[in-house]
Amino acid sequence: MSVDTATGPTSGSGVPVPAQPNPVQASAVSSGGNSGARKGKPTGEARLYDFRRPTKLSRDHVRVLEIALDTFARQWTTLLTTTLRAVSTVSLRSIQQLTYDEYVGSLPSPTVMMILSVEPLEGAGILQFSLDSAMTSVDHLLGGPGLPPQPERALTEIESMLLKGVVDRVLHELTYATETLMKIEPVIVNIEHNPQFAQAAAPSDLVIVMSFDMKIGADECVATLCLPFNDVFPHLEKAIAGSGFGRDRRDREAAALEVATRLGVVPVDVSVRFTPTVVRMSDVVNLQVGDVLPLAHPVSQPLAITAAGVTFAYAVPGSEGKSLACLIVNPPQEADS
Repeated sequence: MSVDTATGPTSGSGVPVPAQPNPVQASAVSSGGNSGARKGKPTGEARLYDFRRPTKLSRDHVRVLEIALDTFARQWTTLLTTTLRAVSTVSLRSIQQLTYDEYVGSLPSPTVMMILSVEPLEGAGILQFSLDSAMTSVDHLLGGPGLPPQPERALTEIESMLLKGVVDRVLHELTYATETLMKIEPVIVNIEHNPQFAQAAAPSDLVIVMSFDMKIGADECVATLCLPFNDVFPHLEKAIAGSGFGRDRRDREAAALEVATRLGVVPVDVSVRFTPTVVRMSDVVNLQVGDVLPLAHPVSQPLAITAAGVTFAYAVPGSEGKSLACLIVNPPQEADS
């Protein structure tokens, strides 16, 4: 059984209790983790998060990129279907912030990596897709059915020239789709088949990796577009600042500040309590006026201040004028030390 010596709202109790900060619940965010969770795809799986390299891509950054890349994917689909004369589809899968070493380590070998010059950006870009998709595309370009199995070898000079002609048109669509974000002119400078030989950036450099589900006839693969993070990020910040995304963010921040301000003046019922004392039910039933119940609360221990059953401070009893009051003190463990 617990005995309350004083109960009432802070505003009228005369108890100088300091405002208690609101608890903050931490939530894991994905992005650099995987920030490109799309509709219809599972998003409940756990992902690794490196606190030493926090994700800089916010939801607003991802939304701006998604708008441009969805347009690019549609244009890419139309180009492949008309050029290869085969039913093709390309759709955006995810947008991630990775290091270049992590990106290269995730690629299969052998593969097809188009190393790009992306003027005026200082770094290099990469357009990557599977070797099977490359061979299937060449087969269609030469009038073949594009059916498996396809040869598993590096592209010949003629095959490379045919494929470059298609990719050059794809890069032109990339320029068109991203012109509202940044003016880039991607140009193929080299083709690599082993990811370890593609020295497009330092291993620790940050990159933005955009993955696409690509299907050409019966062949399916995941194609990736890699761009230098430090060169692209300022353009994303500028796009957000000049769009409704930035205004939405400022509105949310203002609303959060208003809520925090309102919570600071809400009256809260608090109790100053002794340590609960255990008694027998027969003692409770037979209580009479004048009976004394011994308390188990040590004389040297401060009283607990609680709200909604949660202890948030400690105090010693006293008075202030004609009102009962208490003085906030250190928790018992700190007081004893």
